[in-house]
Amino acid sequence: MKKYPILTFIFGLVFLILLQKEAIMPFVYKVIQSDFFLVDTEDTGSAAPTTTPFTNLAFSQCNAYIKTKLSTNTTATFPDKPINSWSLGGYQYLINSDFSFTKENAPTQTQKYTCRISYKNGKNQEGSADPENWSIDGITGIDNL
Repeated sequence: MKKYPILTFIFGLVFLILLQKEAIMPFVYKVIQSDFFLVDTEDTGSAAPTTTPFTNLAFSQCNAYIKTKLSTNTTATFPDKPINSWSLGGYQYLINSDFSFTKENAPTQTQKYTCRISYKNGKNQEGSADPENWSIDGITGIDNL
């Protein structure tokens, strides 16, 4: 084989291409088509903004989280409902809202935010008011507070 390194390389390359095409990729396609990655949930997502009891709870939890991030000399006022809210499915929610805040000796300002939040207990609504059952996956718009 030392006499024919180019031939060995070409044979190995052809072997690897055939192995991928005939063995590996068909296996990958079968795994993708299976229910292995399926998350079965009663909470379906929506492309349109929606208001449900869970989106209202998610809105409340996002507001509570923002309150914990404010400095002690800042007071905040939150609206009764968000500008928009979406259910992403799998008990994940996207909240778009604003709030007014006043820092000590400064005029009142309004800040918009977007919050992505998940409910950890699935369809079990017991404890849905407990912040420990929610996780903030991301929040924007509160960086300069």
